[in-house]
Amino acid sequence: MISNQQSLSLSPFMAIYDIVVPKDNMLRQIIELVDFSFVLEELQNKYCLDNGRNAVPPIRMFKYLLLKSIFDLSDVDVVERSKYDMSFKYFLDMAPEDPVINSSSLTKFRKLRLQDISLLDMLIQKTVEIALEKELIKSKSIIVDATHTKARYNQKSSKEILMEKSKLVRKAVYQIDEKMKGKFPPKTTTNELEDEIDYCRKVIETVDAEETIREYPNVKAKLNVLKEIVEDHHEQLRYSNDPDA
Repeated sequence: MISNQQSLSLSPFMAIYDIVVPKDNMLRQIIELVDFSFVLEELQNKYCLDNGRNAVPPIRMFKYLLLKSIFDLSDVDVVERSKYDMSFKYFLDMAPEDPVINSSSLTKFRKLRLQDISLLDMLIQKTVEIALEKELIKSKSIIVDATHTKARYNQKSSKEILMEKSKLVRKAVYQIDEKMKGKFPPKTTTNELEDEIDYCRKVIETVDAEETIREYPNVKAKLNVLKEIVEDHHEQLRYSNDPDA
């Protein structure tokens, strides 16, 4: 079930935002300048309007996706950061003490609710165009994609995205221990997506085996993004190869 608007919070702690989220904060500026009601209008048919349990407002779910894109975070990490980053909670129209969603709910929304890539592309386009017009975002390289495949604001192929994210993981690891260079598998020499997925899995296994290194915040965040993208691409590849899917 979906509410037609997000409920107004009567929390006594709302004044905290005026202290910890300055007026020049990018997320505060986006909230003040962008009307997200178009998200609700476009997603009406994706939700049950008159029965079932209350769903998290789709505008809030879409904002989670924007946060993922702007800050390059996995589902797990964007939800985790929303627990303590007050600028995130302010952007999500939540009271400081409100509990966040379970990351699995965001994954389900991303994969099931937004399967229509053209719809998702349109939502991205509207949001990014407004943000660019207001000079809140300087680049069109935002990616908000249910399967991390090519969209209007993502001009890279699936293989290129995987290569980029695995490189970020390796770079984060090298900043801690350059000796790790000898432990990573050799890079792929083909243009096959399956080979790149396999390579990324080996990178993940290599880092996961290093208990100390994998817990560094920067490594952990980059690793979680890579894990999510690998899983998404594997799932997409499986569906594309299954005629009955």
